[in-house]
Amino acid sequence: MLTNAASDASGAPDGAQDAPTVAVKREAEGLVCALAGNWTTRTIADVDSEMRRLEREATDAAAVLDLSRITRIDTAGAWVIDRLLKAYERNGRPVAVSGESDAARILLNAVGATGQRDAEATGATRDNAVARAFGYVGKRVFDGIEDARGAMFILGATIRGAQLKFGRGHAVNVAAIVHQIDRMGVGAIPVVALMSAIVGGIVAQQGAFQLRYFGAEIFVVDLVGILILRELGVLMTAIMVAGRSGSAITAEIGSMKMREEVDALTVIGLNPVGVLVFPRLVALVIAVPCLTIVANFAALGGAMFVAWWYSNIPAEQFIDRLRVGIDLSTIFSGLIKAPFMAMIIGIIASQEGLKVGGSAESLGLHVTASVVKAIFVVIVVDGFFAVFYAAIDF
Repeated sequence: MLTNAASDASGAPDGAQDAPTVAVKREAEGLVCALAGNWTTRTIADVDSEMRRLEREATDAAAVLDLSRITRIDTAGAWVIDRLLKAYERNGRPVAVSGESDAARILLNAVGATGQRDAEATGATRDNAVARAFGYVGKRVFDGIEDARGAMFILGATIRGAQLKFGRGHAVNVAAIVHQIDRMGVGAIPVVALMSAIVGGIVAQQGAFQLRYFGAEIFVVDLVGILILRELGVLMTAIMVAGRSGSAITAEIGSMKMREEVDALTVIGLNPVGVLVFPRLVALVIAVPCLTIVANFAALGGAMFVAWWYSNIPAEQFIDRLRVGIDLSTIFSGLIKAPFMAMIIGIIASQEGLKVGGSAESLGLHVTASVVKAIFVVIVVDGFFAVFYAAIDF
């Protein structure tokens, strides 16, 4: 708490303990409250009950607070005065402050009263809902533009190579890349395979259930093969990697940013993008296509089991029909997307990590933003690929 914020206007020594007083006078224009004495932590309890009574009665047409006779004030006194001001504002009554010293003005501004009074004095009004909505959209557009610029910077710095030292050549840290592949790729195989098998089984069961009415259950193999290999395999993999590895990247880089380790890298002449982002991005570009292949096999395996159990389609017949229903373009149309989605996840996760501030709350917000943005952009890009493939008949 800030004590002794204002010097004694009358030249009284610091030890003077003039009791605070509140003189209330009603005039034609409203209520006039003259405050005097020392409004500090030690004395404010003497007038707290009187100030609370005034708050309950803050229904007059107008009010004026005269602070010219306050000899000393600290944060506690300013807070009590601000509490009375806000009581009038909640009731929609105009309130004015006069005679405050520079120190009192600073303290009232610090506790949030002066800013609101200045806005009212300049005629500022609260924006309506439409204006706030457009303001929110505009802010998001500008934030998106800044995010795009930051993403291009990270992508450009990464494409240029693992420049560990500014202007001192390149050096690829193979051990760091292999370590990240092990964490993001090998470590994700169980969850990717399990989820893909379950989704493949669900798609097969639902497809067989609907096609049974037309006596065409065998075509569930075509449905599952095309849907998994072209769309769901890579999309589910990207979403799971974004939630698992993308959040980890943001948390790791964000924690380093909070502890100023990123700044320390710059101080010793190392490029943070080359040290922190490059190995993770390369690992994702390698791991996500491999995980997509695992997801495709797992999903087709789950669909094959459900087709045999639910529709009595043997595995041999499932595989024979799968050969007829798909070709190389079906397989590669999904695998082509994987590196692009890996780069999207890595860039967004690294960018959000580098934006983390100095608090744990900031870290949590940016980790959440990383996962949400990555999943959203991945789905949008998948839609663009679908339109592009249809346009070129691929």
